[in-house]
Amino acid sequence: MSSIVSEPVLSGTSLPVERDKRMMVATGRASGALGTKIADRLGVELTNPGLKTFSDGEVYCRYEESIRGADLFVVQSIAGSARDGLNVNDALMELLVMVEAAQGASAHRVIAVCPWFGYSRQDKKSAPREPITARLVARLLETAGIDRLLTMDLHAGQVQGFFSNKVPVDHMTAMPLLTQFVSDQLGDEANLTIIAPDAGRVKLTQNFARKIGAPYALLEKQRPAQQVAEIGYVIGDVRDKVAVIVDDIIDTGGTLAAAAETVMDEGARAVYAVATHGVFSGNAFETLAASPLSEIVVTDTVPLREGAPDTIRVLTCADVLTETVRRIFTDDSVSEVFAGENQLF
Repeated sequence: MSSIVSEPVLSGTSLPVERDKRMMVATGRASGALGTKIADRLGVELTNPGLKTFSDGEVYCRYEESIRGADLFVVQSIAGSARDGLNVNDALMELLVMVEAAQGASAHRVIAVCPWFGYSRQDKKSAPREPITARLVARLLETAGIDRLLTMDLHAGQVQGFFSNKVPVDHMTAMPLLTQFVSDQLGDEANLTIIAPDAGRVKLTQNFARKIGAPYALLEKQRPAQQVAEIGYVIGDVRDKVAVIVDDIIDTGGTLAAAAETVMDEGARAVYAVATHGVFSGNAFETLAASPLSEIVVTDTVPLREGAPDTIRVLTCADVLTETVRRIFTDDSVSEVFAGENQLF
């Protein structure tokens, strides 16, 4: 089932005729729950992409209804899903196959909705002979045939520049959702302090703290190797404060756990963490469960695997994405969703 509106187009004789503009939503297996929430809020039924994995690991897709002439929104984070037996590379290939099938089926526009843009952290060369894999993923999606990308809280804003002018990128953010949560849950704390986990997140933390009406501090961090971080000291006063560490991604949890330990060692009364993307790979659950964090709040851009500690709370970003999808479909302003404040870098 699809959402239909009529728009005037010109026929060969330049006379206006009516064409049905249809919205359809399909979801990959890495974002099934989130895609279902978006479709429900839009009032459309999900279009079944007929996904299956052959015994040799190849991915297959065949849409079970006609998508000809439709604006098809393909919801798929480039993330693993343990429940569905997918790793990040499976999810990426699945997304590419869904886009290719949609183009071959004559969809009018194919919009990739990737709340979590996998490989986004590989956005530059930090050492000789390294790839810029985020750029490669952008090229793959563009080659497959996406007409537009909708994503959330990219690790670095320049990833938008890896796409050509033919593929606009709508970069949304979950920060209003997270600031509202902190205001509702901790807003009465007179000694609330927002913490930037490193210098790269200072602007994000400044905006977050301004929305909350609280001061902010900075953690000094060094990264001697990939997925390894060493926290030095806190720049700012956190003694007897309730600290909230703000980041875009929580992956292995090692950096966050070390940051929480440092903040507590500096005399904080309690420490919380909020982030958009809860990847939680490897031994993240065990690491975070053993940390002094009172609560960790993330969104559902990445499916939460089983075994999560009770300290992890998941908020849905479906409302933000639904409103954005609706505005893309109707060609309305997307920046108005955040009053123009969705660029945080």
